[in-house]
This record gives sequence, C-alpha cells and structure tokens, in this order.
Amino acid sequence: MKEHFKYAIVGLVFGAVITGIGFGDYDELFKMFTLVDARLWLTFAFSVILTMIILFLLRKRIPRQDKLIQPGTLPGSMLFGFGWAICGACPAIVFVHLGQGSVAAISTIAGIVFGVWLQRKLHAKLFRWDTGTCGV
Repeated sequence: MKEHFKYAIVGLVFGAVITGIGFGDYDELFKMFTLVDARLWLTFAFSVILTMIILFLLRKRIPRQDKLIQPGTLPGSMLFGFGWAICGACPAIVFVHLGQGSVAAISTIAGIVFGVWLQRKLHAKLFRWDTGTCGV
C-alpha cells in the first residue's frame, strides 16, 4: 500500500505540473501544433534535453537494448499519432483531463483500452515478431 501511495503522489504532482504549463489544455496544444505559440515547443524541447542529459549520466546503470526496430513500429507510431490528434490527448494527458473533470476523457480511455485489446488480438493471429519491450 505504501508503494501505491508513492505512485499516487507522483501522479498528482505530474498532473499538476502538466496542467500548470498547459499540456493538458487542448487549445494550448492546438497552438503548439499549428506553430502559433512556441512556449510549449520550448518546454517540450527543454524536457527532452534534460532527459537526454540524465540518461547520459545514468548510461552505465541502464542495460543496453540491442533490439531491432519491429516491423510494426512505423505504422503503429502513425496510428498512435492519428489517435492523439483526433482526441487531443496522449495516454498520460487523458488522465489529466479525467482529473480535470472532462467527460470526453472517458471515451478516450475506452478507445485506448479497446486499441490495446485489439492490437493484442490481431498480433497474436497475424504477426510473429517479439513484442517484449524494456528488457521484458
């Protein structure tokens, strides 16, 4: 139970930060993707650079993955991006929207759950490549 409490605190802080900087606001994301406002692009770029620095510093502690890119990576990435564009939320942001009281977030979560379920069913029947990630 103690571990779940830690994750809940991290999730609440994450949601508050995301909401505070505007990543949870569809209008702000629209401005970012239409290149009207550079503020979120700069925030995102800073986050990527900070993550790169942290991963560089921790590179000795993180096991190296020598996996090839799976055949479904490109079409899956495109489908993921289309879904994100349609609903205006990535899987993390949809929980921020839910926390903000957005009823539309429920349909987005249902779509995510259905998409994962469908991918597992189709992959088991049609494809044979490894689905393991992150060393699992």
